[in-house]
Amino acid sequence: MEKKWWHGKTAYQIYPKSFLDTNGDGIGDLRGVINKLDYLKDLGIDIIWLSPIYCSPFADQGYDISDYYNIDPAFGTMDDMDELLAEAKKRDMHILMDLVVNHCSDEHEWFKKACEDPDGKYGKYFYIKDWKEGEPLPCNWRSYFGGPVWEKLPGHDDKVYLHVFHKKQPDLNWENVEVRQDVYKMMNWWLDKGLSGFRIDAIINIKKKLPFKNYPVDRNDGLSSIDNMLADAEGLFDFLDEMATETFRKHDAFSVGEVFNEKPEDLPLFIGDNGVFSSMFDFAETVINKSPKGAYDQKPVTAEQYKEAVFNSQKKVHGVGIISNVIENHDEPRGVSHYIPEGELTLAGKKMLGGLNFLLQGLPFIYQGQELGMENFCYNSIDEVDDISAKDEYKVALEAGLSPKDALHVIDHFSRDNARSPFQWSDKENAGFTSGKPWLRVNPNYTEINYEAQKDAADSVFNFYKKLTALRSSMEYNETLTYGETVPYLRETNNLLAYYRKGEKELLVLANFQTGARDIPVPEGFTKVILNNIEDIKLSGNTLHMEGYQLIVLGKE
Repeated sequence: MEKKWWHGKTAYQIYPKSFLDTNGDGIGDLRGVINKLDYLKDLGIDIIWLSPIYCSPFADQGYDISDYYNIDPAFGTMDDMDELLAEAKKRDMHILMDLVVNHCSDEHEWFKKACEDPDGKYGKYFYIKDWKEGEPLPCNWRSYFGGPVWEKLPGHDDKVYLHVFHKKQPDLNWENVEVRQDVYKMMNWWLDKGLSGFRIDAIINIKKKLPFKNYPVDRNDGLSSIDNMLADAEGLFDFLDEMATETFRKHDAFSVGEVFNEKPEDLPLFIGDNGVFSSMFDFAETVINKSPKGAYDQKPVTAEQYKEAVFNSQKKVHGVGIISNVIENHDEPRGVSHYIPEGELTLAGKKMLGGLNFLLQGLPFIYQGQELGMENFCYNSIDEVDDISAKDEYKVALEAGLSPKDALHVIDHFSRDNARSPFQWSDKENAGFTSGKPWLRVNPNYTEINYEAQKDAADSVFNFYKKLTALRSSMEYNETLTYGETVPYLRETNNLLAYYRKGEKELLVLANFQTGARDIPVPEGFTKVILNNIEDIKLSGNTLHMEGYQLIVLGKE
């Protein structure tokens, strides 16, 4: 594997709107990120990914961009962005931005011009079709947020446009070379400014199966999952290779793709030495038990399912490229509430989950608050929910026959608001996030779970994450943890997730993924305790006694 500057690093995702508000308007800002660079450096972070901060009407929390060349005033100014880039560079840290180019906002200048003249230049920047009331729509694909992917073009009763996400997010027509060149021009502008790269949003959606056609109906709404079309589309890599050549490769920039449902044979094309991306996220764990019927039909994740997803992912990427490992992000519930069974969440369990993920081969991404063990919370009413996807899931659950109470419990678990609630800095008002009214409700448990309470507590989740980042970056183990193979150990043992990391050194990671204690046999020679999430360790000869949710990393003397 060709070695790159970003190998062996630790990355951190910031959702700026909820990170730190410095001007009292209830919305996090770039000044808040600048103020907390030393916090992130202390945590051991090398790469920072910022969720969208471009100008946006926020129909989908900034993933609907109205101006790619400007910072939304809610977050600050371009001067703030320039200062952030400079201050990060001083600390040997790298900044990534979100690249959202499957679609833009319906308030972007391109779409406004398309509405003015659908047959002109900018009409061809989008998928606009003739249509008359009473006729079938061009195809029966279901949008990610529910409902058909077609909407009437503003000002035109006889035309519709395509949006696979929100109706205020019209899809860009990547078949049009002018669209692609405009996108590359924008990307290079940011890279020339000092950006180190991009996280690439929803990128597999840029290639549609054309001409438009219907797929089998899979719900009683008469529509078909967009996944059916994506599985049928061909030619994605032509676009992605062109993008990489025109942008990333020229700048030695880091790129990490949001890719779902990839085919095994496509992995080298995505993340091999000549791949279109530097890395891609491993979503194998996040999609466990997802149901085409909706979130209401999704069963809890078991330890065995989690284990098999981890090992399958590690096996398929070894020798191909480096995957980016995540427990949670802005689109997922809090990992500790999702992967650890209800009623079993403990301090040890939070650390165990972090250690299991962090010590795999790949690039670890921490999502803001994960290092504190932030959790999901409960809603009193659907009116408290901001997440448009969760609102649709609530409606689907009601239509499936669930009571409002049970439908709301589904949202408690799966709403993206769980991850988007304000960062819990302290036990002061609004968790120290803002002096004003926060844009989204703060989790009531901030009085117990917050940075100030954890920073000096030796057994805190925060300080355990510091140990993890220190271990990964250490001279002794960085090579092994970056490039070493992940080899399962005692794979058939129920609720035990254990693996070797084999490289320059040899490590053994053991996690007792259950509440009950147990004895585990340890191979000869593994007597050096490198990391332990519980103070006590009981190693007698070749037998290790493990408490519930204990994680231990062993090496050889």
